[in-house]
Amino acid sequence: MSTEGATGTPKSEGWEPNILAFCCNWCSYAGADLAGVSRFQYPPTVKVLRVMCSSRVEPAFILKALKDGADGVLVAGCHIGDCHYIDGNKNAQVRINNTKKALEKLGFDKRLRLEWISASEGLRFSEVIRDFTEEIKRLGENPVKKIKEPQIKAPRVAPLEGASALAANIQGSEVK
Repeated sequence: MSTEGATGTPKSEGWEPNILAFCCNWCSYAGADLAGVSRFQYPPTVKVLRVMCSSRVEPAFILKALKDGADGVLVAGCHIGDCHYIDGNKNAQVRINNTKKALEKLGFDKRLRLEWISASEGLRFSEVIRDFTEEIKRLGENPVKKIKEPQIKAPRVAPLEGASALAANIQGSEVK
């Protein structure tokens, strides 16, 4: 039996959300590593991507992840005041908040989360991942997954004729 998610997309039996986690190299990624070596449990469907700083995560990266079918996107950085790039996490906070406002208009704001996780917080990393996974399960699958892109057919051109005509045009000679 399937139930409706908050976005109106049905949840499939046995479905597990795919989450992309952008983690700061200095803190959150080390926290994720600590979670792994400490054997703290979190869902295996989370893909952790290391970035040098949480402020390096562009809104375009988040939109592309959602467009390409990620059910949720987590951006994790150093705690405020602990950034190796001084104000990187503050810049990330502004950027993510603005991105969430834009996503709110599309009904996708709950699919993006920003968290501060230090290198020593492996347990917190696993708790954040489990909590976010449960929230995404309540929302259901990303509805963008169900949209198929239209098939666009390119005009057929004989490859050699087109290439030789173009080359001749560039060189100023005639095609024989």
